[in-house]
Amino acid sequence: MTVDKIIDAAIGREGGYSNHPADRGGPTKWGITEAVARKNGFTGDMRTLDRAGAVNIYKNQYWHKPGFSKVHDISPRIAEELFDTGINMGPAVPIGFLQRALNALNRNGKDYSDIAVDHNIGPATLSALNSYIKLRGKEGEDVLMKALEALQGERYIKLAEGRAANEAFLYGWLRTRIGQS
Repeated sequence: MTVDKIIDAAIGREGGYSNHPADRGGPTKWGITEAVARKNGFTGDMRTLDRAGAVNIYKNQYWHKPGFSKVHDISPRIAEELFDTGINMGPAVPIGFLQRALNALNRNGKDYSDIAVDHNIGPATLSALNSYIKLRGKEGEDVLMKALEALQGERYIKLAEGRAANEAFLYGWLRTRIGQS
């Protein structure tokens, strides 16, 4: 799937304007929080953030900047999962999930060396992912997806346990974020 289609699907899931009182992100449109929009030069009322502006933010902040475009060259499916999780948790979080999972799946370094869990996609992370996918193929990609989704689900549960107001979002997070890519 192309980045434009991935972004279109994300915007479809995220929907229009929202300002839920329990959401620490405050006013949000197309899944873009006000803080992220401001960081990217948007100065208007969040209700007026147009779709094209959201697409631009997604491409820059959630696709190219974290390196998901490079992951896409190796595994489009994994890149899409990282992108979607990054929208909800910030891009560094799913990168850490990927790095942790790759380390746990390398059979004690027999398949490829452990990598730093530094929450950045660099040459070592890309090399480990490439080695893993070449070695394990489609089935391995399925297993890696399950690992990423397990880590994501665990984080959602922890967020709800740590802040009662997050329970308002837990069902939706698990319903729309886990197993959808």
